[in-house]
Amino acid sequence: MLKLNFKEMNSIEVAAFICEELEKLDIKTTLSGGFCVEIYSHGEYTSMDIDLIDHYYGKHKAIIAKMLELGFKQDGKNFYHDDFDYTVEFPTGPLAVGDSLVDDFSEIETEYGVLRILTVDDCVRDRLSVYYAWDDERGLEQALLVAEKYDIDMEMIEEWSKSEKEEERFDIFKTKLEKRKIKN
Repeated sequence: MLKLNFKEMNSIEVAAFICEELEKLDIKTTLSGGFCVEIYSHGEYTSMDIDLIDHYYGKHKAIIAKMLELGFKQDGKNFYHDDFDYTVEFPTGPLAVGDSLVDDFSEIETEYGVLRILTVDDCVRDRLSVYYAWDDERGLEQALLVAEKYDIDMEMIEEWSKSEKEEERFDIFKTKLEKRKIKN
C-alpha cells in the first residue's frame, strides 16, 4: 500500500496526488464544485469536499480500488481518510456545466502531481448552474465570490445563461456583481 502523510499535505496537494495516481491508470479527472470556489476565492469559501469529475464512464471500480489502496475508506459515494479533513467524491462525467460540455481546464502543479481544475469562467458557470437549477442562493454567492476576484468573460457567461434559458437569473448575478465591484 502506498503511504503518504496526508496530515503534512494541504488539500490541493492531496487532490493533485489523487489525480496523478488515477492518471497512471488512464483515468482523467477534473476538479469542480465547491472546492474550486475555495481555491479561486482564496479561502473565503470553504467546501470540505473534493469533487473530481471522472471524464469517462465505466472506470468506477478502478477508482474505488485506487482510493482504498491510498488508505481511504468508502462511505456511500464519498471517500474519507483519517488523516485528511476533506471527503472526496467522483461524480460521473462528462465534464459539463449545465448542458454545455467543458473541454478546457486549468492546472495547478504541486510536488505531488497536477490538479486539473475548471477554469475561472467555468467555475462561475458551474456555481451559476446550481443557482439556476435549484434556485440555490449559495450557488449564486459562490459564483459571486469567484467572479469579483477575476476578470471573467461576462459575454460568454451571458450567452451560456441564455442557452440555459436563465436570462433573469443572470441579470441578478450581473447586478450583484457590479454592486460588489463598485464597493471594492
